Amino acid sequence: MAQESALVSGIAGRYATALFDLARDSGQLDAVAKDLAALSALMADSTDLVRLIRSPVFSREEQGAAIGAVLARIGAADLTRNFVGVVAQNRRLFALADMIKAYGKLLSHHRGEVVAEVVSAEPLNEAELAQLKSALSSAAAGNVVLQARVEPDLIGGLVVQLGSRMIDASIRAKLNSLKSVMKGVA
Repeated sequence: MAQESALVSGIAGRYATALFDLARDSGQLDAVAKDLAALSALMADSTDLVRLIRSPVFSREEQGAAIGAVLARIGAADLTRNFVGVVAQNRRLFALADMIKAYGKLLSHHRGEVVAEVVSAEPLNEAELAQLKSALSSAAAGNVVLQARVEPDLIGGLVVQLGSRMIDASIRAKLNSLKSVMKGVA
């Protein structure tokens, strides 16, 4: 446990570690992960939900009732609903997104997985993702889980973050580098 809690820190890390320990002890690691992924997706899609979670204007009762209704609607497990209820009662919903990320880190570490975040200018197809996963797995000497997202500002290429290592092979980075070299010449 001490090793796992060293992976995450701060308020989000403490809450995520507590949830992880409860989920592990009750055999609900995957169910909680599924609930948190669904909640995270809802937060990504709903600015109103994010406003509710982050705004200090709403009372803890209002936040708790609203987030409880959201969790009931997605069919979240009792452990997840109770956890988020405690978070709301303690006025810590503003850190919920970070708690979800920290839980994911703890779960990946527990499973022996290494998470690689891949950012591309356009969506990668299945063959490209499989090839990238294979290359990263051999470099990381372990099972790699890809989290891909699209960022059109890259123009082209990829940005890959594997643990503490980051490889920026985007056209945006190359253009910025060329721009700084050109400033030095002028």
